[in-house]
Amino acid sequence: MRIACCQMDVRLGDPAYNFTRAVALVRSAAEQGADVVMLPETWNIGFFPRENLAELTDPDGELVKMTFGPLAAELHVNIAAGSIAANRDGKVYNTAYVFNREGECVASYNKTHLFTPMGEHEYFTPGDHLCTFTLDGVKCGLIICYDLRFPELTRSLVLQGADLLFVPAEWPAVRVAHWQTLNRARAIENQIFLACCNGCGTAGETVYGGHSAIYDPWGEILAQAGAKGEIIFADCDFSVKEKIRESINVFRDRRPELYEL
Repeated sequence: MRIACCQMDVRLGDPAYNFTRAVALVRSAAEQGADVVMLPETWNIGFFPRENLAELTDPDGELVKMTFGPLAAELHVNIAAGSIAANRDGKVYNTAYVFNREGECVASYNKTHLFTPMGEHEYFTPGDHLCTFTLDGVKCGLIICYDLRFPELTRSLVLQGADLLFVPAEWPAVRVAHWQTLNRARAIENQIFLACCNGCGTAGETVYGGHSAIYDPWGEILAQAGAKGEIIFADCDFSVKEKIRESINVFRDRRPELYEL
């Protein structure tokens, strides 16, 4: 499976520009042979405009669905369409959508851990479900940005069978070392492939850190971006997972009777 992460310089509060840019990046990645194309967190409006937030959001993700469903079918590519600010039933959610090669929306996930240091919990409603799905026969899971700091969430997805984790984010440059360490740790401790796609550039007063990456189950870096907008690619061979888990079988050696998730 060839995975592409589209590290995007998102314009705060400018969904028209961001949609055009996101579509162009997906097309470029597909033309370069990607099987799965990934976008960052809240790429439609940035993270996140306080004024007129509800007016800027995508009602029930309809514009994303109308744009990326047909695009996935046209390009015959899977699209992990990052996350967007979506408005449903009078509430705003940080929602990720995933589309398969036929253009079907096979998964949606509302961010469950809202980033209180930036007041996300004051404007967004948290999700109440986990997210697994299958792309090209591979069981996948998805978390969003701050979710990464809660290892029990990723472990729960892996216990449900996920072999590949997608992590869209708008992670700030000031804590990019945390971003790199935590993503690598989630890959190593769960023995999974992990694709993390971050935003970059400046939105409002925040500089975002880039450094999107794709890790294998040993935590080795298969591809890594710098601080500016770019697309990275990596080929993931899922047959190595079984060899790794035979070598160090952490799932066999777990003691769940001593701890709770």
